[in-house]
Amino acid sequence: MRPSIAVPLALLCMTPPCVRAQADARAPDQVVKATIDRVMAAIRSDPDARAGDPERTYELVRELFLPATDFMLTTQYAVGSAWTTATPAQRDALFTQFQTLLARTYALQLTQVREQDTSFKYAPMAPLAAGANDAVVKTTVVTDGDVMPIGYRLRKTGAGWKIYDIDMMGAWMIQVYRRQFAAQLASGGIDGLIKYLAAHNAAP
Repeated sequence: MRPSIAVPLALLCMTPPCVRAQADARAPDQVVKATIDRVMAAIRSDPDARAGDPERTYELVRELFLPATDFMLTTQYAVGSAWTTATPAQRDALFTQFQTLLARTYALQLTQVREQDTSFKYAPMAPLAAGANDAVVKTTVVTDGDVMPIGYRLRKTGAGWKIYDIDMMGAWMIQVYRRQFAAQLASGGIDGLIKYLAAHNAAP
């Protein structure tokens, strides 16, 4: 069974080169809001993506979404204790395959809701403690009258705040995938998990 997760559109974006130098100064909630604005504008302005072309949408996800994330950290947490025994080559393979899986999942979600009436709301964010390097941004996505609360966990890096986990109605993405990966690791080890992810990424 293909690993899956319902993906909020509010996640998808990147900081373009022209403003990347300002990343360190932006607060976590500003990063999330910019994410929403940029990805939705890109999808709605691109003829192929607007028409539901999955490959073009995937290209936009890779271009506009991945630089806003720290999926290496996501991969490490999802793999769990097995990460400590993985070789550098295995870690790179796990990261590459998992990131591809997530990007394709996001692209699929975008093609399904591109024409729906979707709006985004943001809960006020409390001031961060001095030196804080982890934060949660709470949002609400409204699509055709359906309301879904979504939380984003961000880690502060040298390049600014990066999204690395998502909470959808109480289910954190890392926890969901950790359970799925545990079964694969138990039966096939790290190489088995890599093959499992690669097979799903290669599927039509």
